[in-house]
Amino acid sequence: MAELTIIIPARNEELSIAATIKKLIDKVTVEYEILVVNDHSSDKTKEIILRLSRQYANIRIIDNESCPSFVNAFLCGIRNVKTPFFVAVMADLCDEPETINIMHKKIKEDYDIVAGSRYAAGGKRLGGSNLKAVFSRFMGKSMHFFIGIPTYDVPNAFKMYRSSVLEGMEIESRGFEVSAEIPLKAYFKGARITEVPTVWRERQAGASHFKMLKTGPGYFRLYLWAIFKRLIS
Repeated sequence: MAELTIIIPARNEELSIAATIKKLIDKVTVEYEILVVNDHSSDKTKEIILRLSRQYANIRIIDNESCPSFVNAFLCGIRNVKTPFFVAVMADLCDEPETINIMHKKIKEDYDIVAGSRYAAGGKRLGGSNLKAVFSRFMGKSMHFFIGIPTYDVPNAFKMYRSSVLEGMEIESRGFEVSAEIPLKAYFKGARITEVPTVWRERQAGASHFKMLKTGPGYFRLYLWAIFKRLIS
């Protein structure tokens, strides 16, 4: 029986979703379910996933019935998790699927969150804009040093969670910063967090939905909240 759910938020990912799922099937060795959250796709994303779900019994698809956004699709996936652990994976598979096996082994050592880290020893960030690289590196490393959270890559969405860590947690994010909000709030509640290195690669097909001007303010507000929380704790 599967004890891990791989959540994939997917919006207009017809060019990459099949390759992503097939690579996960080839590389992930633990027992798992793939849960694809169709985020109001207007292309053939849903059709492709449904076809794959008939071929592989461990693929499930649900629709995000809230407004289209990464955060709503991700939270929709979390609400539908039936396993003790889950991991967030991007539809373009920018992070290495083999890392999931290492994360799973680590979380079984009684951790609550295992972060895939581009900035840990052995991790890499390949491609993408220099602005995004500087932003994510600064945020990840400065939060580690100023706040003490035991990962250098808080912004990275590629994390494995113990499902129970979100119980009673109020999520306030409206964008990609949800990937930092959850581990930060869990950390201040005493969750056990660690990281493993991963290699991130810029997508090869389709368009990224991450926009710095739209997403940056949410990260900045969260950054200030975390600094203040550390100062008064």
